[in-house]
Amino acid sequence: MTNRLRSAVSWIDLLWLAFLGGLALLAPIEEIHKQLTLAAIAIVQLSERKLVTWRPHSGPVYSVLAKIGLATVLLGHTGEIGINSTYYPIYYLPVITAAIYFGPLGTMLWTGLTSLAYCSFLYPALQEYELTEAGVAVLAIRILFFFFAAVLVNQFAMANRRQVERYQSLSLKLAQKNRELEQAQAEARRAERLAALGQLSAGLAHEIRNPLGVIKGSAEMLNQKLKDAQPVVGELAGYISTEVNRLNALVARFLDFARPSQLELRSVELPVLLDRALESVRAQVPETNVMVERHYSGALPSVKVDEQLCEQVFVNLILNAYQALEGRTGKVSVSAVPVPGNGNAGVAIEIEDSGPGVPPELREQIFNPFFTLKPNGVGLGLAIVAKILDDHHGSIQLKSGSPQGACFRVFLPAAE
Repeated sequence: MTNRLRSAVSWIDLLWLAFLGGLALLAPIEEIHKQLTLAAIAIVQLSERKLVTWRPHSGPVYSVLAKIGLATVLLGHTGEIGINSTYYPIYYLPVITAAIYFGPLGTMLWTGLTSLAYCSFLYPALQEYELTEAGVAVLAIRILFFFFAAVLVNQFAMANRRQVERYQSLSLKLAQKNRELEQAQAEARRAERLAALGQLSAGLAHEIRNPLGVIKGSAEMLNQKLKDAQPVVGELAGYISTEVNRLNALVARFLDFARPSQLELRSVELPVLLDRALESVRAQVPETNVMVERHYSGALPSVKVDEQLCEQVFVNLILNAYQALEGRTGKVSVSAVPVPGNGNAGVAIEIEDSGPGVPPELREQIFNPFFTLKPNGVGLGLAIVAKILDDHHGSIQLKSGSPQGACFRVFLPAAE
């Protein structure tokens, strides 16, 4: 039940308890069976919400049955002839309970059963008395009012239920929109950081590359002139040249991150591109116990991408999945499925590994430039991947709730 309906039932509890308390103070006050029956009805009423919460489907049934039975017992102890008991309105309790918890048909069925329970007192009464036309009219009026109350309360309950369902639907939509807004804001902040860091990286890369060229040229000249006369100096010059090459490669990655992508878009078959990326990674780490699973849908929409850049994206993600396993036996799963939609259709590519995964506190940082969990990493791999996908009007996210390891989801829009 919803909170609003629970609140309504709570008020009904209070009203019925007040009603039952008033009945306990009316004659016959000294009838112990009457008081015990009223106490039992009060207990059923107070425990009803817990019963319904515990057993949502069968709880209302047990509650209505208990109230019909107790109401019948009460009438048997409050009059010489039960059907003439002035306590007959107690049957409104199971009728209203059924109207709150059940639909129109269920309400009618339970009201009919309640009416039959009340009419069951006719049999002993007819053993001593004759049923007159006036008696039939009175009985019919009471039963009709049972049904009238049931229909009226059920209409209010159903209207309340529909209103609550509308509120719940609206709440879910608002929550979804809030999540989408938060994601859009996070992507906008990341794009701003990427733009600022890209400009900084470009400036630093150009400033660093020039002196590196001078250092490398000087080291090569020293190596050529002194390698025979002073082998140690030549060896040191070789070290300088090697490290300069490594720094040049790092500067090249900075420039890849900073410079605008020049996309050469054309239609490609994503399964072929993914297989090529898998083969490329396998060639880089041939001695591994990783099992690869491929799950490609047979009805993928056409996408237009820069083949070289997208292969770089998939190679980076698959290589990260291999490295997450750290040489252990594990599994890497690559899947591609269509994503339907009006205006946002495309293909979702998921790359999942069975490694340790990404700690929750670091999930928001892994796409930031220069953030890395690898001892020798630079922290530009995923940032470059995100930039390439942004240039393709796609997206990448680390899926939450993955049963094991990490699962990256790449979305590429369908070709228009």
